[in-house]
Amino acid sequence: MNAKEQIISLRSELHKLNYNYYVLDDSSVSDYDFDLRLKELKKLEDLHPEFYDSNSPTVRVGGDITKNFATIVHNSPMYSLDNSYSIEDLYDWEKRIKKIIEDNIEYTCELKYDGASISLSYIDGKFVKAITRGDGIQGDDVTPNIKTIPTVPLVLQGDFIKNFDIRGEIVMPIEGFKKLNSERVSNGEEPFKNPRNTASGSLKLQDSKEVSKRPLECLLYSIVESSGIIKSQYESLEIAKKLGFNVSNEIKLAKSIEEVFEFIKYWEINRNNLPFEIDGVVIKVNDTNQQNELGFTSKFPRWAISYKFKPEQSSTILKNISYQVGRTGSITPVANFEPIDLAGTIVKRASLHNSDFINKMDIRINDTVFVEKGGDIIPKIVKVDLSKRSVSSEKTIYINHCPECNSELKRNEDEANHYCLNYNFCQPQVSGRIQHFISRKAMDIDGLGAETVNLLVEHNLIKNYSDLYRLKTEDIIGLERMAQKSSENLISGVLLSKEISFDRVLYGLGIRHVGVTVAKKLAYHYNNIDALMCASYEDLETVDEIGGKIAESVINFFAAQENIMIINDLKFYGLNFQVSSSKIIKSDKLLGSMFVVSGVFSQFSRDELKLEIEKNGGKVKSSISTKTSYVIAGDNMGPSKRLKAESLNVAIISEEDFVKMIK
Repeated sequence: MNAKEQIISLRSELHKLNYNYYVLDDSSVSDYDFDLRLKELKKLEDLHPEFYDSNSPTVRVGGDITKNFATIVHNSPMYSLDNSYSIEDLYDWEKRIKKIIEDNIEYTCELKYDGASISLSYIDGKFVKAITRGDGIQGDDVTPNIKTIPTVPLVLQGDFIKNFDIRGEIVMPIEGFKKLNSERVSNGEEPFKNPRNTASGSLKLQDSKEVSKRPLECLLYSIVESSGIIKSQYESLEIAKKLGFNVSNEIKLAKSIEEVFEFIKYWEINRNNLPFEIDGVVIKVNDTNQQNELGFTSKFPRWAISYKFKPEQSSTILKNISYQVGRTGSITPVANFEPIDLAGTIVKRASLHNSDFINKMDIRINDTVFVEKGGDIIPKIVKVDLSKRSVSSEKTIYINHCPECNSELKRNEDEANHYCLNYNFCQPQVSGRIQHFISRKAMDIDGLGAETVNLLVEHNLIKNYSDLYRLKTEDIIGLERMAQKSSENLISGVLLSKEISFDRVLYGLGIRHVGVTVAKKLAYHYNNIDALMCASYEDLETVDEIGGKIAESVINFFAAQENIMIINDLKFYGLNFQVSSSKIIKSDKLLGSMFVVSGVFSQFSRDELKLEIEKNGGKVKSSISTKTSYVIAGDNMGPSKRLKAESLNVAIISEEDFVKMIK
């Protein structure tokens, strides 16, 4: 056996031994023997650098110093999950699903790990990249750190598709966390607060050698691929196990919400018996075709939901209530209380939402209040201890003037919030709109953050987001934290933002109720800002997923002369206010036709098919009704959808039929 063959053989053996030990908990050789093989491999690799492999078992020990983590866009978005807290919430979720899916539905029930989300990429069976969740669209490249985790396979054990991602959670087992803290205390260091925060913080350590010393594990739960080879979530987990991924065995295939809830109740009682922390259960529609039918909202997959266990709760004293002004002028009351330790973090503030919330709970200064973390993340007041209330306690009177500019507040009849209407001169509103404009999902301007925006507003260098494009380097040099290089970077980032697509510019304008998804709908429907500005209320309501509230908000935004002036300025500076020619409507061949897309297709992905419909003037809906003109049927179309289409005499056409329609 020559050197290359020896190296390949040792690598293969060590990968297998590593999987057996860390994933299967099966140690077939002693630690001593394993180390001997690893040292032998390292020696051979040093003698033969021409056979270097970034996924060799010797690479796990770490060694890379990363000063800055590169930001990388996910191959597909990492969505959050909608939360539920009762069986009633689950029934409501099922009702929403069954409005679209009329066939029988099975659910997979999985443990919700309390750790740091991660996306791993594999090409040709080899690990190539690891990205944190970030904002769901893009995250940080932490590949060197993830390589040090033994339960992340560097080379897969079987054959699968060439290119895929797999999502999961980086966790720190409870025993490992206790041991780590014991070592820190003995070294005179502060102990870490909780396993979750420690796992998350470990991923951003600059020295991968330090990461390798931490007892981290990777638990995987979702393969992301576009080939259509996977037919169900349960099947995907079985495939992941065979490939060598660390997948929990605590999975249940349920045929009803009642069975789902049995799984939930069991783990709510028995979660402390697990080696790692969980904060709930994740429920997913099992069938992949049904998942495709259900699709996504702008934030969540419709086919999945998390059930959150009752969070930790603690009591404290409410010291005072402050008021914050948002970018739309909305006033948010904030409770400031004596600091408490809640789920491993120090908490001293919580939103009180609006005046109705304060009145309903009758929250008063100096009350003893119970605080918990909603979804184990966001602190919220859930109860007032009336038994401890002073007899001299006074009812909270909600403010009637803006805390920033002293303008009188207004509350609309159909809304819970109070608003400051001083749109152009209330500084938090001005700063908030600009911060929204520069955010990642909008203009994504490098070198410009909230603090810098506030600084520019305070020095009267900008009064709205169009003023950003007037800035010159010499205007900002000398401001706090603004040296030559940082000033140049800011100006460069502003100039680069002129390449951002129309839908993101539209989102960046900050129209109330117009989020990322709605902005895309409006952009692709109207193609340019001028057409949108001229749209009537009735016309706007014909756009898919645009209701009365959004239509009214759009009309009001463009009715304001100051907004028109800003848009004209942005046009002058060269921002994109029309859809690119590759995405613009091609024809009106499908005008007046309503389509439902169902199944798997060969020429188009489902999203591509929907885009083609809209490009040719048609509309897309998720469910079949008497208003549906055509159902485009692919492979594995749900039988109930076909029956419903037939019962309503809706034309069922193939992918090929559709292509002929748009030629």
